[in-house]
Amino acid sequence: METLQSLSTTLLSPMVLAFGLGLFATLVKSDLKFPDELGSALTIYLLFAIGLKGGMKLHGMSISVVGAPLLCAIMLSCTIPIWCFYLLKSFGRLDATNAGAIAAHYGSVSAVTFSAVLAFLENGKVEFEGYAPALLAVMEAPSIIVAMFLAMRAMNTNESRSLENFKRLLHDLITGKGIILLLGGLAIGLLCGHQGFSQVAPLFDSPFKGVLTLFLLEVGIVTGRRVRDLKAAGFRLVAFALIMPLLHGLLGALVGKWCGLSLGGTTILATLAASASYIAAPAAVRIALPQASPALYLTSSLAITFPFNIVFGIPIYHAFTKYLFGD
Repeated sequence: METLQSLSTTLLSPMVLAFGLGLFATLVKSDLKFPDELGSALTIYLLFAIGLKGGMKLHGMSISVVGAPLLCAIMLSCTIPIWCFYLLKSFGRLDATNAGAIAAHYGSVSAVTFSAVLAFLENGKVEFEGYAPALLAVMEAPSIIVAMFLAMRAMNTNESRSLENFKRLLHDLITGKGIILLLGGLAIGLLCGHQGFSQVAPLFDSPFKGVLTLFLLEVGIVTGRRVRDLKAAGFRLVAFALIMPLLHGLLGALVGKWCGLSLGGTTILATLAASASYIAAPAAVRIALPQASPALYLTSSLAITFPFNIVFGIPIYHAFTKYLFGD
C-alpha cells in the first residue's frame, strides 16, 4: 500500500506530468519544441546546481565518512557494464559494437534521473547524505571506459587506431561538460561552504525543481521522437531495458546499505545504479564506436529505461530500501 502511495505521488508530481506532456505533444505532432540553446542552458544549470549543493554539504566532512560510499559507487560503475556487455551479446544477440555501446549507457548514470530522485526524497521529507552528488560524479565515466575497452578488444580492430580512439575518449570524458560542471560545482561548493552558498541560493536552490520540471518537459519531447524506434529495438532489447534497471536498483540498494548509507542515500545509490546515461554516454559512443546504432542505444536508454525509472523505478527502489532498513 505504501509503495502504491509513493507511485501515486510520483505520477502526480509536476516533473513526471511535465515529462508526460512533452511525450504527448510529440505523439500528437504538436509544434511544441525547445530551442537547442535553451535545452543546453537547462542542462548546464541542473548539473552545476547539483555540484554546488553537494560541495556545500561536503564542506567539513572527513574522507573517512565519504570514502567507502564513493569507492562502492565506483565499483558498481565498473562492474555493471561487464555483465551487461556479455548478456547483450548472448541473450540480446548483438555484435560487440552495439553490445559495448549499450553497456556503456547502462553502466553510466543519468543526471536527470538523479535530480528526480532528489526531488522525490525531498517531497517525502526523507533525509539523505549531502555528498550524494559526488556519487553521481564518480559513476559517470568509469563504466564508459570499461564498456569501450570490452568492445574494442572483442572487435580486434587495428591496435594503433584503437589506442588513438581510446585516448580521445578519455580526454573527452574528463573534459566533457558533465564532469566539468559536476566536479567544478563540487569544488566551488566545498571551498565556499554554507556561507558562500547562501549568496547564490536564491538562484541555485529554490528554483531547482522548477527548472527540472521544464527540463523534463523537453526530455519528454525528445523521448517522443524515439518511440517509433521501439520496433527496431526488438523484444530482447526492450526486455533488457526494463529488467536490468530493476536488478541494478536492487543491487545498488544492497550495496548502499552495506557501505553505511542512510535510507535516503541508499535510495539514491539504487537509483543511480538503475539509471542509464543519455548525455555523456552517447557523446562517448559517437567517438569510440561510430558504427554503433543510435536506434538501439538511445531507444533503450532514453525511450524505455528513463521513463520507466522516472514513473515506476524510483518508488520501487525506495520501497525496497525501506524494506532493507526495516521501515
